[in-house]
Parts: sequence; C-alpha cells; structure tokens
Amino acid sequence: MTGIDWLILGLYFAFVLGIGVALKGSVKTSTDFFLAGRAIPAWVCGLAFMSANLGAQEVIGMGASGAKYGIATSHFYWIGAIPAMVFVGIFMMPFYYGSRARSVPEYLRLRFDEKTRGLNAVSFAIMTIFSSGISMYAIAKLIQTLHVFDGEFQRLGINSSWIFDFAILISAIVVLVYTFLGGLSSAIYNEVLQFFLIVAGFLPLSYLGLKNVGGWSGLKATLGPSYTHSWAGMSHANTNRLGVEWFGLVMGLGFVLSFGYWCTDFLVVQRAMAAKSMSAARRTPLIGAFPKMLFPFLVILPGLIAIALPTQPDVPPHARAVVGAQPPGRGIIPLKLDASSGQPMLDKDGKPQLDYDLAVPSMLLHYFPPGMLGLGLTALLASFMSGMAGNVTAFNTVWTYDIYQSYIRPGATDAHYLWMGRASTVFGIAFSIAAAYMANHFNNIMDMLQLVFAFVNAPLFATFLLGMFWKRTTGHAAFSGLLAGTAAAAIHHGLTLPAGAVVGIKGGWLAVTHTYPSEMAQNFWTAIYAWSTCFVVTIVVSLMTRAPEESKLVGLVYSLTPKPEEEPLAWYARPASLALMVLVGTVLLNIIFW
Repeated sequence: MTGIDWLILGLYFAFVLGIGVALKGSVKTSTDFFLAGRAIPAWVCGLAFMSANLGAQEVIGMGASGAKYGIATSHFYWIGAIPAMVFVGIFMMPFYYGSRARSVPEYLRLRFDEKTRGLNAVSFAIMTIFSSGISMYAIAKLIQTLHVFDGEFQRLGINSSWIFDFAILISAIVVLVYTFLGGLSSAIYNEVLQFFLIVAGFLPLSYLGLKNVGGWSGLKATLGPSYTHSWAGMSHANTNRLGVEWFGLVMGLGFVLSFGYWCTDFLVVQRAMAAKSMSAARRTPLIGAFPKMLFPFLVILPGLIAIALPTQPDVPPHARAVVGAQPPGRGIIPLKLDASSGQPMLDKDGKPQLDYDLAVPSMLLHYFPPGMLGLGLTALLASFMSGMAGNVTAFNTVWTYDIYQSYIRPGATDAHYLWMGRASTVFGIAFSIAAAYMANHFNNIMDMLQLVFAFVNAPLFATFLLGMFWKRTTGHAAFSGLLAGTAAAAIHHGLTLPAGAVVGIKGGWLAVTHTYPSEMAQNFWTAIYAWSTCFVVTIVVSLMTRAPEESKLVGLVYSLTPKPEEEPLAWYARPASLALMVLVGTVLLNIIFW
C-alpha cells in the first residue's frame, strides 16, 4: 500500500460515512429508517437489489468457488438467480408491496398467523447475523492477507496476530455509524456506490488475467473441460467438480435455494419494498437481473485464472511469506493455515487444504500496481461492508417490527421503535462479530452460506409457494411445515458428510450414513430434503385443518388478487418485456458456456 492507495481507501471511508451523516436529517420516522420512506426510484432499487447480494459471499465466495468448482459456479447466476429474480418481479412483488407489509415475516402474519410470523422472524434474524458475520470475516481475512496494517503494528510494537481482530472491529464500527445514522436509505445508496466500484475494480483484473493466460482458449487448454464447461459431466455426481448430478443442481440450486433466497429473503425484498410505486417495485429485481447476468465474468473468472497460473515461480511475495517453508498451494492460491500453529490445515485424509477464499486477494496483489491496488482493495471492502449493512438493516427491521413490537413492547410510540431500530443495529453487529469467528472453519465461505440458506430459506420457500398460490393452505400447516422442513435439514446434515471433512460443523454429528463428493452437493440435497418435507407436511396438515376465510386472503393469494395496473411505460420498460429479455439472455449464456 502506497500513498495513493491509502488516499483512495480514505476517500471511500469518508464518502460512506458522509452519506450516513447527510441522510440523518431525513430519518424522522420508523418508516424512514426501515423502508427509506418508500420513495426510492426503480433504477436505484434495482442496483441495490442486486448489490445487497454482492457482499463477501459473492466477491470472495464466487471467486473461491470459481477456483474450486470451475465455470460451473456460473450456475449460481444463470440457474440459481435470474429465473428467481424474474419470478419475484412478475408474481411476488404485487403481494409484498400491495399488502403494505413492512417485512417478509409480517406478510406471513397477514397470510397465515402470528406463530408462523414469529418462527420466521427468529430464524431470519439468526441467518442475517451469520451472513453479516461472513462478510466481516472476509474483510478481516483480506486485510490480514494483504498485510495492510503490518507496518503500523510493527511500529507500535503490537503482535501482527491481532490484525484479524482489529480489522473486524474497524469494519464493524464503520458499518455501525452509517447504518445507525441513515438507516435503509444510507445502505441503499452505499450499495449503488459499491456496484460501480466493483465494476471499476474488477473489470481490469479480469481483463489482465485473461490476457495473461492466453484468453479463454488459453484458460481452457490449461484447466481442461472440467473447469471450463458449465454442464460437462452433470449426468453423474462423480463426473463434475461440483459433485452433484443435474437433478440435484436444478432442483437444489435452481429451484429450492434460488427461489428460496430471491423470493423470500427480506434482505433483498426490502430493497424492492422501498420503491416509490408498485410498478417500480416490480421492475426492481428485473433491472437488477441485467448486470447480474454478466457478473460471473467479474467475480468467477478471477478465481479460474488464479488456479490456472503457474505455481512457481509466479507465486506473489505475500503468498510466499504466508506459506513460508511449507509446500506451495496451486496456482497463486496458498494453503489454508491454522491460526494458532501456522501450519497447513489438513483434511481427514491428511492432505493440505487450499485457502480458496484467497483467490481474489491473491489476484489483486499479482496484477495491480500502486493506485490500482488501492482501487481493487476499496472495491472489495465496499462489497463486504455493503453486505454487512444489508444484513444489519434487514435484521434491525425484523427485530423491531416482528419480534420487539409483536412480543416484547407492543403499542409504543413510533419514536420508541425508531430508537429500538438504532439500538438493534448496535447489538446486531455485536452478534455478527461472534459469527465472523465461526466462518474460519470453512475454506470457502460460499459453502457455509449455502448451508445456512438450506436450513432457513429452503423450507420457507415451500411455505410461500403454497401460501401464495393455494388458498387452502392454513396457518397451522405453514407453522408445522416450517418446523418439519428445518428439522429435516438438520437430520440430513447430521447424517451426511462431505468427502474429506471431519465430523462436526460440516455434518455427520448424528452418524455418517452417506458421503457427498463436495460441501456444495451436501448443501443442495439438504435444501431439497428441507423443501420437500415442508411442502408435503404443509399440504397434509392443511387438508386436516380448517380452511381460512377467502375474504381475508384478498391481496395475499394469487387467485384472489386483482391484476396490478400497469403504469404508462414504453414497451421495453414494462415488467413483462424486461423479464423476457432477461430470460433470453440467460438461455444464450448457458448455451455459449455449455
């Protein structure tokens, strides 16, 4: 880090904190704090809708997955995001926005009952804490890997082992300040800034790396088809790097996890609910889908390049310093080291593990000169902190409206709930710090995140699907289904283990009855079992319990809700036209990289 790098980083911190200070005066009510006053333009909400998901799990996690699983990681976009983003824009936003619900759990209360809302609110709050912690962990790991503060710590006589903890604390304070002051508005405008920073910081990285390895054809020649064909070997779990056959991929990722996240996760839905009109809310996920289609070239491609580069002598100086006398990793990706002993971490077969989360940071050091390094580092930090802020704003909304107001302090003034929203921002970040240390047990944070989604979002999507499209679904059935689905996820996880993993946090804590080729394959099937169990149990219990009154379901169930009126827009700006363009583009990308 040179003077210009520090200047770029300092300007970014000043800007994001300035946004919080500038917006503080506009936050006068709880609606202003939690839903940005429902006055944000569609294009801003669209970029924020996509960028709320563009945290550490995407920038670092997708780069790590690109290095670990190859171009098949693109399925998280072209199968595991775009179709669901179209579905939520066309079909689900009319229910969310039209019901005037302030959160996803509140919609569940309107459609079902209080206990279903309470169960989802608690599980979602826990999930956002884990997601925020993952972003915090990624920030600290990045700063530690790039040795950003090493010189300063040496001059002060502080052991460099404290850099990880210091980075977590600094990131927590910055996010706390601007979300505490400006609420959701501050988070949304910072997410738009983050989007442009990511493009500016990662486009040169992908270009330089691809040029260095001889273009896409050179990358294919170096890595082979298992890395560079997205559908190659999907007929069987043992013939592709993801370790999952086509059914597990399409059902587990493309349907359950994808729709479960984009359609029910309040973190992203909250951005659309902040839009200024119904039409703007419907267009929000569709606008976000256009850049989402192209992001694999910015975040997955660097991971592929990192694993394809020669391991020696092109390992960058920082990687050699980290690895020391230990055997090198692969490409420019170092081995994962134990924090206490400094020795490589081993799997159950005694083989050293690669630290895939360092794929993107290693690429930054490998290619970027001073100035560009500052821009790349700032882009990474922006994505991580926006991911943290997105989860924190979702957490404080659900905590305040769906837990605190409903069960702890009902009937208080709006000013009191605004105060509680700010207070929950503080303890939400405190809990996230604890979750950050748990993430250190995984060598790919995307594996951990998808496991969390399999427990929470997978059964929830079955509840939403039945609740929105089958008017016979009852509140008792929804609650029973959610409990059964989450229990099924826990049982499946406790009975299975990924290849090479040790019994414990990665599974097998009940007994090891099946071993999956990879963590991601285990995640997909955990999600399938959770969704299927919830779906079946909800149907059975619905048929055994009293049907809800149809008059109370208007605006909450598809068949009982009038079709939303369209604003007078040009043909290409209408939701249906945008959806068609997005789907055609996605099909073409799947064909090109077949």
